[in-house]
Amino acid sequence: MSTATPVTNLPALPIDGTPAATNGNSIPTNDAHTTSDSQPSNDINAYLRRSVHDLISLQGRTIVITGGARGLGLAFAFAIAEVGGNVAIVDALDKPHEHFEKLQKDFDIKCKLYKSDVTDYDVLKATFDSIVLDFGRIDGLVTAAGICPDEPFFKRDPKSVARCFAVNTLGTYYSAQLAGAQMLKQEPTSFNKRGGSMVFIGSIAAYVASKGQTTSDYCSSKGAVVSLAKALGVELAGTGIRVNSVSPGYMMTDMTLDLCNRMPWLGDIMNNEPPMRRMGDRTDLKVPVVYLLSDASAYHTSDDLLITGGIHAGRLM
Repeated sequence: MSTATPVTNLPALPIDGTPAATNGNSIPTNDAHTTSDSQPSNDINAYLRRSVHDLISLQGRTIVITGGARGLGLAFAFAIAEVGGNVAIVDALDKPHEHFEKLQKDFDIKCKLYKSDVTDYDVLKATFDSIVLDFGRIDGLVTAAGICPDEPFFKRDPKSVARCFAVNTLGTYYSAQLAGAQMLKQEPTSFNKRGGSMVFIGSIAAYVASKGQTTSDYCSSKGAVVSLAKALGVELAGTGIRVNSVSPGYMMTDMTLDLCNRMPWLGDIMNNEPPMRRMGDRTDLKVPVVYLLSDASAYHTSDDLLITGGIHAGRLM
C-alpha cells in the first residue's frame, strides 16, 4: 500500500491579493483558451488566501434590483446591504414599502430608488443610464419584478397575458441586456474583475403547476426566465458575466399573507404541500442570492437554485 506524500515548499501567501509564485503548484493552461479577467487563478493553493467572509462580500459593488421596493426584491436589497453592496432599486411603485427607509438608515452603503417600467425598453434604458451616472458602475443584477394574474385559461384576456409576459419575461430580458452591456464597458477594479453576475428570480411554477391557482401565463413566463438564465450563462461565460436563477417555492410576503387571509384554503396548501410542511420565509432566499452575486460562486453559471422546501421533488398533498 502506498502512502500519500505531503506537499512541501508551498508558495508564500501574499497579503495584497496578487497571485503568489506557484513553485510548480499550478496547472499549465493554453493562454489561447483562457482569459484572466473571467477566470480565477489556477493556483491550487488559492483557497488558502481567501476566506468565506471575503468571498461572500459585495463591498464596493453596485447591484441593481428590479422590483426591489417591496416583497422578495426588498429582502434581497437588505441581504446585499448586509454584505456591503450598494443598491439601486428599480420599481414601478410610486412609494416603496416602509422598510425601505430602514434600509437607507441602517447601512453605510449607497442606496437609491428609481421609478421606472421594465416593460418599456427606452424608459428602462434611461433608468440604467441614470444608475451609472449616480453609482459609476453596475456589478450585479437581480430581476425580482414580476406579476402573477390568477384567472382560468379560457377566460384569460389577451392583454392580461401579454402584460404578464412583458413584466416577467421581457422585463428580465431587457434588464439583463442593459446591465450586461454596462458590465462589459467598465474597467475591472480591485474588488471586481471584468464582468459581473446576474440573478433572475424564477419560480417553482416553472416546473410544476400551482395547486389551487389558475396561473398558466405566470408559470410559462417563469419557465422562460429559467431557460433564459441557462442560455445566457452559456453565451456570456467567456465575457466574465455569470447568469443564474433562483426559483422559490411558496414564500411568505405581505402579498402572500393578504392572499391567504382572503382564501384560507390556499394558505393550507402552501403550508402543508411542501415536504418541510411550511412556507418559506424571505430570509431563506437572502444567502442564495448573495452567494450567486458574489465571488463565492465564481465557478457557477447557467444554473437554477430551487429553494422550495422540497416541493420540486415531491408533494405531500
